[in-house]
Amino acid sequence: MSRIHPGADVDGTAHIGADTTIWHLAQIRENVRLGQDCIVGRGAYVGPGVRIGDRVKLQNYALVYEPAELEDGVFIGPAAVLTNDPYPRSTDVDGRLKRPDDWEAHGVIVKEGAAVGARAVVLAGRIIGRWALVAAGAVVTRDVADFALVAGVPARRIGWVGHAGEPLEDEGGGRWRCPRTGDHYTESDGRLSPAEG
Repeated sequence: MSRIHPGADVDGTAHIGADTTIWHLAQIRENVRLGQDCIVGRGAYVGPGVRIGDRVKLQNYALVYEPAELEDGVFIGPAAVLTNDPYPRSTDVDGRLKRPDDWEAHGVIVKEGAAVGARAVVLAGRIIGRWALVAAGAVVTRDVADFALVAGVPARRIGWVGHAGEPLEDEGGGRWRCPRTGDHYTESDGRLSPAEG
């Protein structure tokens, strides 16, 4: 059974999965699909039609604008923003207030297990790869590879992370090791994948 704080605003058309918790002042808009065993923090916003998988955490004041898609196990840090308008303007070229039909929303996609740090901003239409880590305060202007650790403005890859989220140790020859789990990964052509066997 889901737990929704009485101070949260959850639209009646939203689908909320079992064992999901939505905290005070969070807003879940119409036609959202929110998976099982998720946590939506205080003041977080989830736009219309956003799709969120299972075991996802949206920390306090995270803003997830439509039509974003967050796969299973994603973490969105406090006050992080997933944007949707590549060319934002309040008015059109004639000076009239823009309406939903005046522009096309480009949703951010965050793949399985990835994490976006506190106050990071992900620009419209970008894809954050599986198990990637976006550092706090980063501004993501281009797609992020699986397992990449990116930081800065604009965000650039500064290393690799494993499933545990910790920076991997370079063992040379395209081999990387997780200091926490001991798991090995292989780098080839600028991509990282778990080592076979």
